[in-house]
This record gives sequence, structure tokens and C-alpha cells, in this order.
Amino acid sequence: MQMNKALSSIALLGALVLAAPAFAQPAAAPQPPSSYYPAPPPERAPVVERGASPSNLSSPLPAAPAKVERTVVDSDAEAQLFAEARKITWGRYAKIKGAKPGEVTVTRQGNLWTVKGRLDSVAPGTEGDWVSIDGVVERIAAGVVQVRGEVAFRVAKVEKGTPCKVGGLLTFRRSGKSQVWRLAEGDNPCDGTREGFDLVMDKQGEKKPVPAQPKRS
Repeated sequence: MQMNKALSSIALLGALVLAAPAFAQPAAAPQPPSSYYPAPPPERAPVVERGASPSNLSSPLPAAPAKVERTVVDSDAEAQLFAEARKITWGRYAKIKGAKPGEVTVTRQGNLWTVKGRLDSVAPGTEGDWVSIDGVVERIAAGVVQVRGEVAFRVAKVEKGTPCKVGGLLTFRRSGKSQVWRLAEGDNPCDGTREGFDLVMDKQGEKKPVPAQPKRS
């Protein structure tokens, strides 16, 4: 019995002696931080596919309109009437007492018609406001005149008096026996007011010569 206890004690002591070096090992020193964090760069950069050259790409915007070199006349009768347009009326101020029309000139140069005019408001309280038109006539048809150009509205209380413009292909319409061509795109782009911009025919009749009266004796 005593012999067995002695052997057990020796075996336990040997196990402790063998395990001691494992606990006695010093802790490993921490590694210094790497300059390539989180990973070193590749030896060769990845290959990137080359895109198409932008030099030959087409623009998504529509091309600028070609210069009008000739007025297309689909209605000679309408053209004869429009040639007599000499006045501008401005609906914004037309009903104010003292308002007066402006002047417009329709000119034909060869096959090209042009239109240019201005109205300076003189109605009380509107002095300094004006409206103008400047453009070339692109097409004349029955009841329709299309002008490529711009119409500008200057109103003191709108955009602090900065002229507000509508431009591009502008359409003037006339109906029946009316002598007025009204701008279809006549809404002021700054405040939305329907301006009522009109070109008005004013056919000046030829004055008949007055026969000479005999002198009284």
C-alpha cells in the first residue's frame, strides 16, 4: 500500500516538472506595425480598359437652327396683308387711358422678310416700360405668320425692370377678317402674365388729289 502511494506521488511530481517549462516561457514581443497597412501594394497595377475618345461623340442637344435666308410664302393674300402691319398694341396697358400703340416695320429684302418694332408706354404710371420685336419672317401662311427672333417685355415691377424675353420660332395668328396678328407665345416668362402682344395692320389709303379750286375774283 505504501509502495503504491509513493509511486503515485513520484508520477505527480514528474508531471508538474514537465509542465513547468510551458508556463515559464516568456510572452512573445508584439510585432511593429507594418508600413503597408492593411496590405502591401500589388507588384503590378490592374489593367483598366480604355474608354472611347470623346472627340467624335455627338451632342445630345439639338443643333442650332439654320439661318433663315428665305421667307416661305404659302399664302400671297396673307403676305399682302402682313406687309401692311404698322402698329404694335400691348394688352397689359391697352385699357389704360392715354395708352398709345407703337410702331412696327415689315421689310422685304429680296426673298427675305424682316420685322422690327417697339412700343414705349406713355400711359400714366407706366412710363419707362416698353415692348419690342426683332426677327426674320420664316413662313407666311393663311392666318399664320412665323417669325424667328425675339420679343422683349420691360415692366418696372417685374424682375426689377430687367427685360423678359421670349425667343426662337414665334407664331402670330390672325382669324377671319381680323386685322390683328397676336403672338401665341405671349405669356411673360418672368411672371406668367398674358401680355397680349399684337401686330396690327394699318393700311394707309392713297389720298386722292384734290382738284384745284379756281381763284375767286
